[in-house]
Amino acid sequence: MTRDDNHPRPQLTRERWTDLCGVWRFAFDDEDVGRAGGWIERPTAFDREIDVPFPPESRASGLGETGYHPIVWYRRTFRLGAGEAADRLLLHFGAVDYRAEVWVNGRFVVRHEGGHTPFSADVSDVLGRDDTEQVIVVRVEDDPGDLTQPRGKQDWEPTPHRIWYHRTTGIWQPVWLEPVPTARIDQIRWLPDLDSGLLGLTLRLNTAPPRPLALRLRLWRRGELLTDDRWLFDQVETRRQVALDLGQVAMSRDELLWSPRYPNLLDAEVALLDGDEVVDRVGSYVGLRSCGVGGGRFQLNGRPYYPRLVLAQNYWPETHLAAPSIGALRREAGLVKELGFNGVRIHQKVEDPRFLAECDRLGLLVWGEMANAYVFSATAIERLTREWLEVVRRDANHPSLVTWMPINESWGVPNLPRDRAQRDYVRGLYHLTKALDPSRPVIGNDGWEHLASDIWGIHDYALDGETLRRRYGTSETLERTITEVQPAYRSVALPEAKRAGEPVMLTEFGGISHSPAAGERWHGYGTVSTTEAFLATYRDVVDAVLDSPAIAGFCYTQLTDTEQETNGLLSADRVPKLDIAAVRQITSRPSPSMPGDLVAGAQEAVAAGFSGGSG
Repeated sequence: MTRDDNHPRPQLTRERWTDLCGVWRFAFDDEDVGRAGGWIERPTAFDREIDVPFPPESRASGLGETGYHPIVWYRRTFRLGAGEAADRLLLHFGAVDYRAEVWVNGRFVVRHEGGHTPFSADVSDVLGRDDTEQVIVVRVEDDPGDLTQPRGKQDWEPTPHRIWYHRTTGIWQPVWLEPVPTARIDQIRWLPDLDSGLLGLTLRLNTAPPRPLALRLRLWRRGELLTDDRWLFDQVETRRQVALDLGQVAMSRDELLWSPRYPNLLDAEVALLDGDEVVDRVGSYVGLRSCGVGGGRFQLNGRPYYPRLVLAQNYWPETHLAAPSIGALRREAGLVKELGFNGVRIHQKVEDPRFLAECDRLGLLVWGEMANAYVFSATAIERLTREWLEVVRRDANHPSLVTWMPINESWGVPNLPRDRAQRDYVRGLYHLTKALDPSRPVIGNDGWEHLASDIWGIHDYALDGETLRRRYGTSETLERTITEVQPAYRSVALPEAKRAGEPVMLTEFGGISHSPAAGERWHGYGTVSTTEAFLATYRDVVDAVLDSPAIAGFCYTQLTDTEQETNGLLSADRVPKLDIAAVRQITSRPSPSMPGDLVAGAQEAVAAGFSGGSG
């Protein structure tokens, strides 16, 4: 089965699927009268059109309505394609912000809460005849003022202020139909174990099989068959350890393992068999790599590795949280690589899986971060925890994703030093994430007030190299900074947290922007007046971080301008502000403290044609 790079769920694909994005009918329901008014059955209630998956606040949607609209409705029709009526039919939503209810042909089919995670419904039993129009109706609630919702940087005020930006309401990731067999593969989880030379596979069906069935797993690398394994099972879930003799295969470590320099991927096909009959077949892929911490460093494939990340909001002026196209997602990843970074931190957003797939293919480390709520309450805890579990389950197969980060800068837990319940919550999220996925480092709360973290991230926006060298130039100055300086006027660690060799990274720094023009809406951490000064300041602060033997990696703020945050290396329209080659040379310079550091591999990005042009 050929890998489908355009599939909205790239880690579990089937050959047949139908894209439902495009023009839908749409209506605002500010007074919440639609349900009582029978809008489910009343097509005339939908008085507008919207281009899905772009949110109604965005210009690309055709609406550009940025005001408060807490309830919105969608409607569209479709006809069954050839062969679809003979199968079960799944209706998939990539992400709908925030609470969605869905009807098909007037029959309720699914409800989902959580603005960043996927859901689906088996609509087979509510379909009309093959030759009739099928009707989908979606009702969405997204209260702009509800700070218990995991909302990330979506503003609750009418006009974006400081570091927040316009909201994204409703459907903002792909909607698609997928014909499937009655008994089918529902979930796949890959877990490479390089030390043992094994590839773990956990596979779950949608239902327990009525009799023993067989699974066949085949793995290829660039067309060469590596594994052809078959086994019987009779449970809803089966686990298998596939031997990969990493010491004997006729290829080198760099030809087989995944890393930013060598982003090797194995294509996978998993078939469900009843005797010789193929019941279901799905495509997937896996990257063989390990990640962790040790010796005060981040470890990739058992060796010290220096993460050079850039903070990315992945927000577009015309489309907000939704990507303008799959080409835009690919270009975003290519620009990160071309600028010399070997990774990206998607900030306060759970990104489209197709972007993660591009990072897998291109070779970029990704730090997975949750969109946070802004208050601490039982409702906020329940909402974020439930959605975070869905995030971890959705994205755990991506080899590019190497670190989990459920909370940033104490957002939603504003009183950590004095509230034990808030501290227990942070520790709980850390340990819950580790229990679900022991294969990756976890940062319980990034930036400051560390309690439970495999990596201690510090946010420091000092805009000169001298200050950074004074704070982080040696292990001794680093320890003094942690205990005494408190760069963001917050304790780096709370008293009960004791560092035991965890790596320390500057996970936000820089934030350089040009001086704003008179009357310009602006937020930044420091300004320069010319392009030459911008590049010189960038070199100054990055050199100071790279020269420190005490710092194990960094995340520069940020990739692009976003609304009034004008501190990007690129404009909001993805136009470079500085010479890309000059930025790449600064970003990818080897760190003297890491002589074996594998740098970003930016030359491969240039060879691949990522030149900053439109995509």
